[in-house]
Amino acid sequence: MAKGVYQYIREAWKRPKANLGELWRERLIAWRREPAINRIERPTRLDRARSLGYKAKQGYLIVRSRVPRGVSKRPQLKAGRRPKRYAQKRLPVAVSKQRIAEARAAKKYPNCEVLNSYWVIEDAKHKWFEVILVDKQHTVILADKKINWIADPANRGRAFRGLTSAGKKGRGLRKK
Repeated sequence: MAKGVYQYIREAWKRPKANLGELWRERLIAWRREPAINRIERPTRLDRARSLGYKAKQGYLIVRSRVPRGVSKRPQLKAGRRPKRYAQKRLPVAVSKQRIAEARAAKKYPNCEVLNSYWVIEDAKHKWFEVILVDKQHTVILADKKINWIADPANRGRAFRGLTSAGKKGRGLRKK
């Protein structure tokens, strides 16, 4: 059976560093210079964006969000302690990097609601995610029966309440 375009894109992104070659390096160099939250015209991974609900029409936005890698530490103690109790321990973060990226994008675009997000690229210091946002007041969105549920006040602040796919996964509400 013949493969479709999206299947070829999906296979290329299974091993992006090997398959994309020099383009991988060029993108990393360019994206490091961009702001942490940057609106882009079209998705980098079209297959992934389409599978998560993105449509190439008015009311949909794609935002590339950069999140620093690594674990967080407890805040440094202000008052004196004996050396044993003064140690800064690393904490397991309850929220994934993807959820942090979604929340930051939602904060920057308060008139939009987060639909979903996906991993794009990473280096030693940062991870990049592309977040799919929907303008909940746009007439095209309100007229579309498949997506107008997002304009309902009950769905306000989905990214902050852990109601996106990444949020549900982090709270143990998804099978995978």
